[in-house]
Amino acid sequence: MVVNQKNMMLGLILTFVFGGLGMLYATIVGGIVMIILSSIIGLVTGGLGLVVLWPIQMIWTYLAIKNHNSGQARAVARAIR
Repeated sequence: MVVNQKNMMLGLILTFVFGGLGMLYATIVGGIVMIILSSIIGLVTGGLGLVVLWPIQMIWTYLAIKNHNSGQARAVARAIR
């Protein structure tokens, strides 16, 4: 059985460098939400709001990849039984 796990370090680096665009690796919906939210908050606050959003994006990416990989591990465990 082939396991499609996502690389945590790659996801975090992509998110750190590209923000919401990098989040698309971990979660499509989350990436789209954060791209829209970052655009709106960035324009309204002159970019200062991104200081708050960037760590949120990193945490969301971590949780999304962790959830994805644990789901894959559970699927493998079920298949082995």
